[in-house]
Amino acid sequence: MVVAATGFFDGVHRGHREVLSRVCSLAKEQGASSTVITFWPHPRAVLQQDAAKFRLLTSLEEKRRLMHLIGIDNVIVIPFNREFASQSTKEFFRDHLVAEYGVTTLVAGYDHRVGNDPDQSQEEMFRIAKEQGIYPVRVDGFENTSRHVIISSTKIRESLCLGEIEAANTMLGYRYGLEGVVVEGRRLGRSIGFPTANIKLYEPLKLLPANGVYAVYVQSGGKCYKGITNIGTRPTVSDGNEKTIETHILNFEEDIYGLDLKLEFVYRIRDEQKFSSIDLLKNQLQNDRSNAEIRLNDKVVTLR
Repeated sequence: MVVAATGFFDGVHRGHREVLSRVCSLAKEQGASSTVITFWPHPRAVLQQDAAKFRLLTSLEEKRRLMHLIGIDNVIVIPFNREFASQSTKEFFRDHLVAEYGVTTLVAGYDHRVGNDPDQSQEEMFRIAKEQGIYPVRVDGFENTSRHVIISSTKIRESLCLGEIEAANTMLGYRYGLEGVVVEGRRLGRSIGFPTANIKLYEPLKLLPANGVYAVYVQSGGKCYKGITNIGTRPTVSDGNEKTIETHILNFEEDIYGLDLKLEFVYRIRDEQKFSSIDLLKNQLQNDRSNAEIRLNDKVVTLR
């Protein structure tokens, strides 16, 4: 027996976790395996629905990791292409869920539907599931009580694009992160006493928070540090054409070029600014560092 959920689950946010937790609890009750059947790449990238602007909350590896932390036994990734997208709900249930993966119970969020059936209601999808021998279970939407809205990946993307990190983190249920490798920069920060680690993202379609300066936790070499991250074009010291992700790690002097780095965003300190002199920039960075030091002391460090 297999209890499963299907979907893209971008962000694996608190709404998704309601669904995935139900998968785990039902699987335990039934003595079944808990499974997520997801897709890659994102359907919007394949079907060209605003694909040039669309960005992801989680890489495929991040999704897998978050799902396993919730307790999901198996994460199955189906390559998403136009041929796959053309399937009807009945074909998807019959040929994949039943024939390939042996799904006996399907857990679905309040607005989840599958298949290329235009205007199909969830009730109709559940009827088709029952015809194929799958017992459907519906999970209601999870509300962000502070804003009285149903949590969704779209709302989280909107918050991140506005720099509203704490709102995004509340909806996610964890701190939003970026992962990449440390690459060579121009070393301008080092010349003014603020050496920075420039990172190149492992997932190029990962959504960047709005330009600005952020207090972050930095994970490197199995250890966690405090830091400040600037996302933007460095208008004081460059021509403003290239966006970078630069992190100053507090009380840290090791050489980490070529190593993995993970950032967890805690709160937004300020907008990115253009200063009339390097001295003014340096003074502001000192204030940013002090601000981050104080605020991060109030936060509990949890590695995920």
